[in-house]
Amino acid sequence: MNTDIYDELGVTKVINGAATLTRLGGSLMPPEVLDAMAQAAQHFVDIDDLQQKAGERLAAWTKNEAAYVSCGAAAGLALSTAACITGLDPDKRARLPYTEGMKNEIIVHRRGYVGYAFAIRQAGGRLVQVGTPEGATPSDIERAINARTAALFYFYNPSLMPGQVPLAQGIEIARQAGIPVIVDAAAQIPPVENLWRFTQMGADLALFSGGKGLCGPQSSGLILGRKELIEACAFNACPRPFIGRPMKVGKEELVVLMVAVRHYLDLDHQRLMQTYEDQVQTVIAAFGDHPHISARRSFPSEAGQPMPRAEIIFDPQGLGLTRDEILGRLQGGHPSVILAEAGESGLFVNPQTLKPGQEQIIVDRIMQVVGA
Repeated sequence: MNTDIYDELGVTKVINGAATLTRLGGSLMPPEVLDAMAQAAQHFVDIDDLQQKAGERLAAWTKNEAAYVSCGAAAGLALSTAACITGLDPDKRARLPYTEGMKNEIIVHRRGYVGYAFAIRQAGGRLVQVGTPEGATPSDIERAINARTAALFYFYNPSLMPGQVPLAQGIEIARQAGIPVIVDAAAQIPPVENLWRFTQMGADLALFSGGKGLCGPQSSGLILGRKELIEACAFNACPRPFIGRPMKVGKEELVVLMVAVRHYLDLDHQRLMQTYEDQVQTVIAAFGDHPHISARRSFPSEAGQPMPRAEIIFDPQGLGLTRDEILGRLQGGHPSVILAEAGESGLFVNPQTLKPGQEQIIVDRIMQVVGA
């Protein structure tokens, strides 16, 4: 039996039925995307030249004015914050992250707030949360805007948008105030249309992870939108020795994300969704006659993406096992299977990160764990 680098290191390979989680490696790159990495590694190039030319192609493909490849969506948050604070002013750039006296306030909805907002603070942004955990009103945003406001950020998750000021209305408020709107849509692929939807609505920048739905390198991200702000992102980014220097994008990641985006755009998305539906139905059907396990279709995904998951519900009393015990045995067995928790007694099977046939392996492992 052939071994690979993970076997050699003694690192357990897992079947990821949870999601495109960073802690599990994001997503898997298709073979043609991987081939581009080997090609890109064979030559030296000027990184700024490569960024510019790759950005021009990415912008054209995604129906945007400009594009920039970052080293992940969180780096996109930091760079877009820096861009809003400094523009192309070299003195301001040199001061980051110390922004006293500059426009440095970033407005976010309290309801949509996520921990990744730390990247905004990392670049010197001062977070101003509006509203309550239940929602906000247009007047909440209007009252928060002042002479120190640098931008309005939305952390976009469809399941958390009810209660927030609708994006279109937030864009209109920001436009009247002369401040940019940035949409963090890191996990909002699919649908593919999101690559141009937010910016065509009027958002100034939209940020995406390269290593989730796009199936590019995990250490890559995509910034799309207004040319002036994209230039300011590059102005603050590596190879220049300022706030973005530690957020280095290698020539390999840059080329490979470009190829991954092209690959994703060319997919038959209807067929891909049907593949996910078929995998979900396989899981549901497997437990149709089980006395202590049931399964059903769940929609949308954990990030609000328009795709299905299978939700498996366990009867702990009938099985003599709790959900957490089942989860632990799945992860600790061979092959190791990682699934997401669902409520108090269930697990989700997400087809987005499964190879064909792995849904049946998950079913078999569950049956093995419960003694069926």
